[in-house]
Amino acid sequence: MSIVVAYMPSPEGEAALDAAIAEAKLRGLRVVVVNATKGDALVDTHYASAEGILSLDQRLADCGVEHEIVRPMGADLSDLVLEAAENAAAELLVVGLRRRTPVGKLVLGSVSQRLLLDATIPVLAIHAKAGGRHAS
Repeated sequence: MSIVVAYMPSPEGEAALDAAIAEAKLRGLRVVVVNATKGDALVDTHYASAEGILSLDQRLADCGVEHEIVRPMGADLSDLVLEAAENAAAELLVVGLRRRTPVGKLVLGSVSQRLLLDATIPVLAIHAKAGGRHAS
């Protein structure tokens, strides 16, 4: 069993990661970090750099949680995260949320919205704290 976190290098992604680490410590589970891309990794700001992945790996190791980082590529990010959760036998999915304008809320296709609606396991949705990272 594991906890899967949809990660991107952003305040929302960092908040989700912090929450996943805390839940993993509480439950004694491993963390599977999913950093997915549609294949446009060179211009996809949500896809972590190689250096970012090394730093992320070290951070998870320093926290003392068993972990795995997966970086799938495909047409639909939500499907990639949900597939990773299924493959990891996840009991919890953690996602970061960002504030959106009223018009932005009308736009369909939000990855977080799809994960909240389509996941077959509980989803923990986290907002980033204003001005900084969550503590792990």
